[in-house]
Amino acid sequence: MRPLESLPPTETLEIENGLILVPRVKLTLTVYPKNPSVAKPIDEWQLKRALIEFLKTSLSVSITVPEEDLEIRRFRDLKKRKRDDPVAHGNLFIRDLGFLNKTNQRNSAYAEENEADVKVLEKKLIDWRKYVVEKMDGIELNLEGIKYGLSVAVPVSDDFEKMKKDWEEVYAFGNRGYSRGRQEPDTIVIRGAPSRWFAEPRVSSKPSMLVTHTIFSTFGKIRNLNVAEDDDLGKDADKDGDDIVSGLHCKIVVQFEKYEDFYNTLKVLCGCTLQKQGSQLKANFEVTWDKDGFFRNSRSQADEKSNRMPEKAAGQYRRENPRRESHFSQSSVDDTRRKRFKVGWWLSVSLWSGVVVGVAWLLIGISEEREA
Repeated sequence: MRPLESLPPTETLEIENGLILVPRVKLTLTVYPKNPSVAKPIDEWQLKRALIEFLKTSLSVSITVPEEDLEIRRFRDLKKRKRDDPVAHGNLFIRDLGFLNKTNQRNSAYAEENEADVKVLEKKLIDWRKYVVEKMDGIELNLEGIKYGLSVAVPVSDDFEKMKKDWEEVYAFGNRGYSRGRQEPDTIVIRGAPSRWFAEPRVSSKPSMLVTHTIFSTFGKIRNLNVAEDDDLGKDADKDGDDIVSGLHCKIVVQFEKYEDFYNTLKVLCGCTLQKQGSQLKANFEVTWDKDGFFRNSRSQADEKSNRMPEKAAGQYRRENPRRESHFSQSSVDDTRRKRFKVGWWLSVSLWSGVVVGVAWLLIGISEEREA
């Protein structure tokens, strides 16, 4: 695999297990009615046709977007919708980015490998994406006589520069001067990847730690790795959404040993769709950096559990020990009392016996004197 630093943002990247990272631009769409009291569901097909036509005719470069690359979800029951809520939302994927390379065709093949040219292409892509957002955001759509407003934005998971700024602020101001040395992130979180693409073939459909490690170790040396089925994916989606099925997607958390590997991997994954050779599926996963300290918290919980066990045992011993001590002390008191009682009884018997014997001898002596 070629060095990630020299990979242009418009070039596909083949990784392990037949997986391919394909660049694309992703934009989030939100549709609001101009009249908040509108009670008619929006026509998804007409909305898609209007947006596809806009991209083809209203930009500096005509963009053709297949209908399957325009995802729209609407509120089916508008009676449950609040006055300020949108009537629909979705995602737009622009995959044909080859036009960005045309201005570099006059350069030599060597120049295409140069990091300086990669930087230029990265900036061009960011500027063009910003231009598309500015052109689409706020446009008015007239569908069946009802006017709608469109809000367009770049999702956080696709905005690498925004994520970089966030972690720099967190590590610069979040530590409040108590930590020593430079603090940098090293962990990536991926959600929405198909579980079966990270599973062992003909063994299980669940994601495998071994397969996942093999795939991501191509990006750099891994310190920690966790992969599991992501049943929480889609919890924030509309109740009408039925395209999220439990167990189909997985959540992957990768901690790299080097900051450079973390940085380059996140930069490549950000703004890509995952595909697999021989499959028509396009996995539009989400990627971000770990803000919550996944592995640090996991270790803390494990240590807390391990520490809790001996404490619990010690506490149980402490609770049981006083009982035994009290039992022993009570037994010793009772034994002492019994011993005292026995000693006192024998003393009493002995004294009474002596008195009786003494009285008997006295009577015998008196009787003998009288007979004499």
